[in-house]
Amino acid sequence: MSGVDEKAIGGHGVFVGRHPHSLDSKRRVTIPSDWRAQVGMPQGFYVLPGIDQKCLCAFPAAEMFRRMEKMRQHSFTDARARQFARVLASQSELLEWDSQGRIRIKDDLLNFAGLVDQVELIGTFDSFELWNPDHLQQSGALDRSNLQEAARYMEF
Repeated sequence: MSGVDEKAIGGHGVFVGRHPHSLDSKRRVTIPSDWRAQVGMPQGFYVLPGIDQKCLCAFPAAEMFRRMEKMRQHSFTDARARQFARVLASQSELLEWDSQGRIRIKDDLLNFAGLVDQVELIGTFDSFELWNPDHLQQSGALDRSNLQEAARYMEF
C-alpha cells in the first residue's frame, strides 16, 4: 500500500484511483492487486447494488461488518430498517477472488449495473464502485462542479 502501514488505518483498505478493466469470457473482473492486498484473504468483498446509481458497490468484509453494526442498532420492529436490510441483503453477495485476482459477480448484479464487457473500478476510500464506463460518463458521478459544497457538507 505504498508505504502506509495498514494497521495505522485500522486494518481497513483505502481504495483510490480509477482502474479500467474488461470482463473476461466467463464474465469475471480482475481486482487490482494493491486493493486485494489491503483486504487480505480470506475476507473478500461484499458486492451490493448501488443505492442511488446504476453501479455496484464493493465493501471489504471488515467495512461491511462496521456498517452492519449500525443496522443492528435499529429495533427489529423498525419496518423501514428491516425493509432496507431485506432488499439490500437479498441482492448482495460475498465474493473471494481466485488465484489470479478475479471475481465472478452474479448475473443479476452485472445486469443491474449494465456491466457487459468494460468495467471501470472507482475508488471511494472505504470501498470501490464498478461502473459501466458509458453510465459513469452519463451519470455525472465524477462531476467536480459541486465538490467544494460537498467538502463543506462532509466537513473535509
